[in-house]
Amino acid sequence: MAKNTEVSEAQSKFHVGDEVSFKIEKQTFTGFVDKSYTNSFLITFESDDPEIIDKYHKKVVINNRHLKMIKAAPQPEVEDEDEDDNETKSPKAKKSSKK
Repeated sequence: MAKNTEVSEAQSKFHVGDEVSFKIEKQTFTGFVDKSYTNSFLITFESDDPEIIDKYHKKVVINNRHLKMIKAAPQPEVEDEDEDDNETKSPKAKKSSKK
């Protein structure tokens, strides 16, 4: 069976580097998205509670429905470059037809 790799609407709201808030063990924490999974995120967070630190080691996987956005990380701008421009700039891109 093939894996579902489509990004859900809830999943697309968060990106790596975003600051989010979530609850674990009836306490609210803030952290940063480290990695995206199909329905959840790996979050790195800080805590002063030694039991929480010992149990979670400053990382936790949280379902995307249980996250709240605090601050979005800056997203890199995608530049659309013409392929023709790249070929003229790079001598390796041209193939010679010498025989």
